[in-house]
Amino acid sequence: MSARLERAVEAVEAPDVVFAASRGGRRVLCCGGTAASPSGGRRELRYEIGSATKTFTGLLLARLIQHGALTGGEPAAACLDPARRTDADPVTLAHLITHTAGLPALPADFYPRALPAWRTNPYGRYPAERVVDAFLRRRPRHRPGTRWQYSNFGVAVLGHAVAAATGTAWEELLAAHVLRPLGLRGTALAAQGPQTDAVGHGKDGHTPALAFDAGGFQAAGALRATPHDLLTFLEAHLDPAGAPLSDALLAVRTPVLRRGLGHRHVHTMAWFRHPTDGGPMYFHSGATLGQQAFLGFRPDTGTALVALCTRRFRAHDPFVSTAYGILAEE
Repeated sequence: MSARLERAVEAVEAPDVVFAASRGGRRVLCCGGTAASPSGGRRELRYEIGSATKTFTGLLLARLIQHGALTGGEPAAACLDPARRTDADPVTLAHLITHTAGLPALPADFYPRALPAWRTNPYGRYPAERVVDAFLRRRPRHRPGTRWQYSNFGVAVLGHAVAAATGTAWEELLAAHVLRPLGLRGTALAAQGPQTDAVGHGKDGHTPALAFDAGGFQAAGALRATPHDLLTFLEAHLDPAGAPLSDALLAVRTPVLRRGLGHRHVHTMAWFRHPTDGGPMYFHSGATLGQQAFLGFRPDTGTALVALCTRRFRAHDPFVSTAYGILAEE
């Protein structure tokens, strides 16, 4: 495994690259990159994981359901506006986390608002109140629960709806129900500074990118985490019986949606699930303006894989395909 990870690091042309794996509880971390190594080492930095944040949000929702705080069937609009009349076919929290709410990837008015800062801070120009207002004003494209469409908008709304339903901010819920129980002290929402956070770069691999500001889309993409924290998170999924949050960890491994030709695309509350010769593998990738991440695990081999880099690839992405291939072939 170590040799494969080292080759993967060398193959990804990014300023900072980390490939980290755990198998049977034994961890291997390989670091490198085209830039000089930071003084504290790459393995100690927090990396922006973008949409892989959704795996934490899915686990949080599963945890709240297991605790009886929510059912998942709550209409999101009623959570956000209790005086609002409930639709005949409401968008529920479960629809939002499974990308079946009939919502587009982003609100229609996101683009004109974000365009002036498209290369620097597009999400930061769209705060929480605009996310909520756009959802409450929306006209669904399809009846909720009938079609799958990946949506940052939907998972962002979920974060605000869960916060409204519980009377607790999403970041506080995440810390109390996921981060602290799993001992994830190297995971955070806000940038901590150049000594602790990796600096992203644009598609040329040289131009530094500003720290990612998720604006009102925190639940969909705001987290930063160290490689070791991400391995700890994945190891808990590999052995739910021996971890805190065991019921919720089992719940997010359960298929809830099948789509595509022959229903070959399988989704859980938190993960994409693909078949391998030995059993299913679970994975999710993520990207910000200047960084990328891949998280995945395979219960059949007891393998977890974390891949991180400080460059945003645009087309023919070698980073995600390399990480996916390592996990699928392990």
